[in-house]
Amino acid sequence: MSIKFNVVEKPQPGVVGGGVKKWYASVKADGEVSIDELTKEIEKFSALSEADIRGVIIALENVIVNQIVNGKIVRLDKLGSFYPSLSSEGAATEADFNASLIKAAKMNYRPGTRIADALKTAKFQKRK
Repeated sequence: MSIKFNVVEKPQPGVVGGGVKKWYASVKADGEVSIDELTKEIEKFSALSEADIRGVIIALENVIVNQIVNGKIVRLDKLGSFYPSLSSEGAATEADFNASLIKAAKMNYRPGTRIADALKTAKFQKRK
């Protein structure tokens, strides 16, 4: 298996008129995997039933949501970490800043060592 990619032309960031355009790789998703499919795959590696696995996945989602909206970092060992971040308008001084300048809360993901190591050895295939 390999990560499939397309090549797209992009302008130079911050240059009026785009500057010198260059070609860059862009991942071309090779389908999706649903919870049903994940559940069946996890069943192969555990003694848990499909219903138990599905219940754990749903419970994990609920717990992660609850912790993220309370400003916590959720570390899942080798899977990685989920953590909140903010997007805001700027203020001239720290005293001028207030919560109304926050535009959105977002969630970020940082892969754990096992996933990061797997990505280092990934193979690539250009889509035609």
